[in-house]
Amino acid sequence: MNFEKLQVWKRAARLSADLYKSFRDSRDFGFRDQITRSGLSIPSNIAEGMSRSSNKEKRRFLDIARGSCAELRTQVYIGIEIGYIEQKQGRQWLVETRELSAMLHSLIDTLNCE
Repeated sequence: MNFEKLQVWKRAARLSADLYKSFRDSRDFGFRDQITRSGLSIPSNIAEGMSRSSNKEKRRFLDIARGSCAELRTQVYIGIEIGYIEQKQGRQWLVETRELSAMLHSLIDTLNCE
């Protein structure tokens, strides 16, 4: 399965690019680096996992991507709370991370059935 054709990978890559654009001028380097790294981890682990030969390895990397969604969601909550992320934008990112996590869960379930 080509990861570049997966909607979950496309959406995760777009989210990662949005994060980089939104935080490019942030002077809080620790927060900026952490939130962009967790965002980048999602599509990267999808790509790596789907490029593996066994379903067990694919599931492992997809599970790591799900964990990165949870990590990113936590950072978005904190970013909203400390005023780094506007409420409207933050809510959009929270919804997107929840949907990505659900999509990854479904993909993992599909691999479990094969």
